[in-house]
Amino acid sequence: MAKFETRLTVVQVGLGLAFVAALAQAARLQVVQGGEFAAQATRTRTAREVLPARRGAIRDRTGVPLAITQEYFHVGVAPNEFVDGTAAVRAVTRALGVPGDRLRRDIRAGKTWIYFHGPFTAGQVATLRDVKGVHLEGEFARFYPSRGLARPIIGVLDPDSAAGGSGLEMVLDSVLRGIPGEATVLKDRAGRRYDSPSRRLLSPVAGGDVYLTLDAELQEIAEQGLADALEALEADGGDIVILDPRTGEILALASRQAGGSSARPSSITDPFEPGSTAKLFTAAALVALERVDSNDAVSGEGGKWQMPIDSRGNTRLLTDVHPEEGRITLARAVAVSSNIAMAKFSQRLQPAEQFEQLRAFGFGSPTGVEFPAESRGIVLRPERWTSLTRPSLAIGYEFGVTPLQLAAAYGAIANDGILLTPALVREIRDNAGNVVYRHRPEPVRRAVSPEVAATMRDFLRGVVAQGGTGEMGQLANYPLLGKTGTARRFRDGAYVQGELTASFAAMFPADDPQLVVVVKLDSPKVGSGYGGTTAAPVVRRMLEQALASRRVSIDRARLTGDTATRAPVEARRTAVDEAPRPVAVVGWPLVADTTKPEPIAVPPVAGQQARAATLALHRRGFRVALRGMGKVTRTEPAAGAAAAPGSTVTVWAE
Repeated sequence: MAKFETRLTVVQVGLGLAFVAALAQAARLQVVQGGEFAAQATRTRTAREVLPARRGAIRDRTGVPLAITQEYFHVGVAPNEFVDGTAAVRAVTRALGVPGDRLRRDIRAGKTWIYFHGPFTAGQVATLRDVKGVHLEGEFARFYPSRGLARPIIGVLDPDSAAGGSGLEMVLDSVLRGIPGEATVLKDRAGRRYDSPSRRLLSPVAGGDVYLTLDAELQEIAEQGLADALEALEADGGDIVILDPRTGEILALASRQAGGSSARPSSITDPFEPGSTAKLFTAAALVALERVDSNDAVSGEGGKWQMPIDSRGNTRLLTDVHPEEGRITLARAVAVSSNIAMAKFSQRLQPAEQFEQLRAFGFGSPTGVEFPAESRGIVLRPERWTSLTRPSLAIGYEFGVTPLQLAAAYGAIANDGILLTPALVREIRDNAGNVVYRHRPEPVRRAVSPEVAATMRDFLRGVVAQGGTGEMGQLANYPLLGKTGTARRFRDGAYVQGELTASFAAMFPADDPQLVVVVKLDSPKVGSGYGGTTAAPVVRRMLEQALASRRVSIDRARLTGDTATRAPVEARRTAVDEAPRPVAVVGWPLVADTTKPEPIAVPPVAGQQARAATLALHRRGFRVALRGMGKVTRTEPAAGAAAAPGSTVTVWAE
């Protein structure tokens, strides 16, 4: 009996220990390691995927694409998920153009995942989206359809992060990049994916589209005009700026450095001594402060003058390229670009007065344009001036300006004295196409009164008149205003003998200017090297091309001198203070034209690269909707078909 009870006790204790062990194991699994096992199961049965967001496009002011994002796909095939294997294989081989025998061989070999890198276009994979067992992996790629057009301004993406790496791609990255999405994919024990109503999905939000102030046609004209000038004149480099003086919108920026590189937008980043183009600003100070009148004149010294530089009788030789006998008025000094006369007139200004006038025109300060690494230029404060600084500033030495600063300052003269902030961004739209930002003129300050600005424009008429230094820049049919500039090049702390910087700043047309154009050339080696014979003809040729182009919407009604269509001066003065108006997306500038244009034939562009085809269609006056990249395969309407100017031609490319 005792033995039975002993055995029973042992069994009971054993069962108790087993029960306790089971409870301990259950507690360990549920409490201690439960979270780990649950996470492991989640990792096995679910997969988290990041859904990339489409980056917004960058376009010119009329919608021409300059930077766009296209979606490409990689394809994965999971044979164990096929519902109808034969139909699935047939669909994959047809859509992707892959050998069917290879795919069937991989399936028979028991492969659970067959990968096709591609990349494939959205059109190629369109028929595979609903095929069970076929998985599409989307990938966005950034393209620049216009190739090198305005690339230093547009910039590029950072290859490591796909964020903006330079230029406007970097400045506007937060606008363009969008918000990635997220998806949770469910899988069974065999690793097969399946749909579930409980699947979590956060859709990506595409980035906004940016419309620049640049005009693709004018940009092309400027870049080609600069390249031709550098080649013909054997110049080291140069810059071109074209802007609208009424709004501050930059229409074209072209830059090239020594060796033909255009990697840096030197029109924004590199200051230079402007030479005689700066004489207008000292003249503006003299007129504004009433230190001269129309009858005041100084001796031209026959083109050579030993200028006194101190009280001890020391002098510095000052010469004129275009020597004048007798006495010279301020207007004549600007027309013939007399260094001697401007140096003499500058003595009527106090250093603080001359300094403040230069600052009023924006020199020595960033313009505020939406671009990184903009140079503020160089203007020394009066306490650092020497006895030579006043005459040097009057003829464009001892201070540095960027071509953009110079264009903005001439824009103030054209805009009745109001200095505007230059702009590169015209409009921003969200991914639904709604306008969330629209540029309006941003006044910085009044540089001079409207009357002084009008007097300066009158001075410039003499520059481009017969006998003026800028007469080679004048157009045959429509007059312009302009000022030439030539300065010795300053490099590595010293002036370089025999090397010049030639420039020309112009307003077009002379009455009610629509464009300000600045051309700067570094060390032209062919010809005289002066601004009037090198830079001025470049401006003339570019304006002739712009006038001949249907794409560049210059307001022809205002070119005819029709004063009924021209806003009064007082209205233009207060335009920057007007209440905000409803946003309207229009071509620049708005042209009132009631005539119905005759249809023209669509040019044949099949076989051309997408950029060349786009430019050819733009030159004929059509808008372009681009579908794809590479060589053009067809257009709609087809080549030779008649279509109205301004209508859209859809271009399909590889």
